[in-house]
Formats: sequence, C-alpha cells, structure tokens
Amino acid sequence: MPHAYLIADVTISNEEQMKVYREWSSRAMQEHGAEVLVRGGLVDPLEGGWVPQRIVVLKFPSLAAARAYYDSATYTQARQARAGAGSIRMIAVEGV
Repeated sequence: MPHAYLIADVTISNEEQMKVYREWSSRAMQEHGAEVLVRGGLVDPLEGGWVPQRIVVLKFPSLAAARAYYDSATYTQARQARAGAGSIRMIAVEGV
C-alpha cells in the first residue's frame, strides 16, 4: 500500500513570524502522525535551476491522512500564523 508524502518548498521573509507557524505546524504533525523526513537542511541544487531556500518532506500513511493534516483546525491555525511570513509551494503525492 502506498504512503503519501507532503512536499513543501518554503521561502521565508519573516523568521520570527515563521517560528510561530512552525510551532503550530509541529502540533498538527504530532496530531496527525506525520513522520518528518526532511525539515530544512542544506540544499544542493543539481538540475533545472531550482534553488529552494528550505524543503520539508512529511510522510503519512495515506493521501487521505495527508489531506486530513492539511485541512485540520490546527494546521489551518498554522497557515493563518504564516500569512505574510513567506511563501510555500506544497503538494501531496502517493509513493512507496
């Protein structure tokens, strides 16, 4: 059975405000059993001109579980706290 992965490309413009977002998003991760595979760290661009500032990869048992995390009240609070602190491009994808 495939798992699901939430992948986020994060650009931060207000570090202090983003800390509040991370507090809320961490709560949501705990509530929804997300396994953190990548959260920050050194990025080494290899091809295509993609140079992300920060990458986050979370593992969930299913695509429905990833969607439940994203739609949850706790993560909604995180998104509200993040408003104006940067930008995020995010997808959820099934995989092995």
